[in-house]
Amino acid sequence: MAAEALRVLMVMEAAYPAHKGGGAEAQVRTLSRGLRARGHRVTILVPRLPWASPAKVERVDGAVVCRLSFPRLPLLASPLLWLRTIAFLYARRHRYDAWHVHIAHRMAAICAVMGQWLDKRVLTKVSGWWELEKGTLAPRTGLVDTLAQHALRRTESWQAISRRIARTLEARGIPPERIIALPNAVDTRRFADIQRDAALPARFVFIGRLEAEKGLNVLLDAFSDIAHSHPQASLLLVGTGRLESTLKERVSALGLEGRVDFAGHRDDIERPLAEGNIGVLTSRIEGLSNTLLESMASGLPMIASRISGNEDFVRPGENGWLFEPGDRAGLSACLDQAAALDGTARSAMGEAARATVRNTAGLDQVLNRLVQLYRGERHVAHGAPAPNGNA
Repeated sequence: MAAEALRVLMVMEAAYPAHKGGGAEAQVRTLSRGLRARGHRVTILVPRLPWASPAKVERVDGAVVCRLSFPRLPLLASPLLWLRTIAFLYARRHRYDAWHVHIAHRMAAICAVMGQWLDKRVLTKVSGWWELEKGTLAPRTGLVDTLAQHALRRTESWQAISRRIARTLEARGIPPERIIALPNAVDTRRFADIQRDAALPARFVFIGRLEAEKGLNVLLDAFSDIAHSHPQASLLLVGTGRLESTLKERVSALGLEGRVDFAGHRDDIERPLAEGNIGVLTSRIEGLSNTLLESMASGLPMIASRISGNEDFVRPGENGWLFEPGDRAGLSACLDQAAALDGTARSAMGEAARATVRNTAGLDQVLNRLVQLYRGERHVAHGAPAPNGNA
């Protein structure tokens, strides 16, 4: 007999669906679609924000999206949102089998307390650096976040999407048996048919927001370092952001016109991924980048900064290269080595990258483990994801 369908509430302190990207939002959408395809019911709870859809309730990909309205009054907006969240969770306490919280902040703290009180299974994901260093989980916080942190520590299970996040959670006093090794998921079927001509010269592709934390100034400088020795190599930047005009000026100053292309925001991300043959992710901070997973799933060997998430998936010499964040010389060396590869070796590294993601972060594997957790099966191994085999 088929297992009983689950009713899952996903909670996120952000707009949904996001306009022009958003890592946590994209992950919720991937998981929601996957769970719905398996016959499970999904509800997504978010605040009703001015820049998002005004609908209080609507369906997105078949999932019900509930947006909590609250007056945006100075000093009162957040407390009123918290009260609305408490009321929602209590009124629907019998409606959901599990609550999956996707940003470990103040709404997550409310879910932790309410989940303990109502005996609900709560899984809270730490999405990345911001929560650990600037948000509720930061070492030094104000009074409100200090109280929220104490509440958040009641969380039954913590989803660690990288080894570095897991180590940080444990160092902050979270019991290791509550930390679940579970990376972000990628629907590898979206990228399975991408093929590339091995005879083409190096075409580096970056996908993400054009913001300071992505390290794009260093990328342009490093690319200029190898441009003369690899005259056919090119760089494609996909995304928008506050640095777009500054980066274009930098391209001109470096004499890289015609070698660096700006593609803007793209919803058909498969197409620009197919245009490149080497992925680049130069971020200074991440949790676990969806771009990394999608690029590798499309068969791109990756040049990536040695930060949370990247270091778990990129195996130097096998499926990519790692450099220290902000290290221009180190990045230049990686770009040079990648551009010098012959097409056959480059394709082999790309297939190794595809296999790494498929075997570790493929949607089916992640959903299988999530469903176990939603059902309260605690035998799922705890610790940190280690697809590269390192402890």
